Amino acid sequence: MDIINHYFPHLTEQQRRLFQQLETEFRIWNERLNLVARTDVDNLAERHFLHSLGIAKVVEFPAGASVLDVGTGGGLPGLPLAILFPEVKFHLVDSIGKKIHAVQEMARDLGLSNVTAEQTRAEQLRPKYDYVVSRAVARLATFHTWIAHRYKPNGHANSGLYYLKGGDLTEEIEESGLKATVHDLKEFYQEEFFETKKVVYVPASSAKQR
Repeated sequence: MDIINHYFPHLTEQQRRLFQQLETEFRIWNERLNLVARTDVDNLAERHFLHSLGIAKVVEFPAGASVLDVGTGGGLPGLPLAILFPEVKFHLVDSIGKKIHAVQEMARDLGLSNVTAEQTRAEQLRPKYDYVVSRAVARLATFHTWIAHRYKPNGHANSGLYYLKGGDLTEEIEESGLKATVHDLKEFYQEEFFETKKVVYVPASSAKQR
């Protein structure tokens, strides 16, 4: 977990302990369910937890805000973000029940009372949220239709989608017709893995304009 402490030096002892515990729990569940590629387990801290926390390098979720994590899989980026922002409510959804069960168990074992997890699709949800986060589950144009109506009407100034993607996104953003801002994670992290990784921000207001 040294890499997380390096990039987030202001973590409390409790948060450091939770990240350590999350790694242990995640490895156990990964043996059963293959939450991430088995070949990638040795890179959990860098390629999965730190990558998830890239969102926190471009937005500070305010206390009391609500965040929806769509297609969370094994709880990414939701669980690492929930450790980092204990006063923010996170709702993690995925269509695969076994993965959601693993997320629920990990959140419970870590005592993350700010996390709920549900087997469902984003487009079937009723509640509204301040923010939406996700790790590249579809092309932006497709993904945005799933979450466009999930925002609270009077959210925060920086409410919107924070989408972790990789590669050249010029064509994908153009195709979507959305007003998007791209943040390069290489600006924040030195590791080679982050050279092409990005956080795409689409304001909640984009949903109203379309």
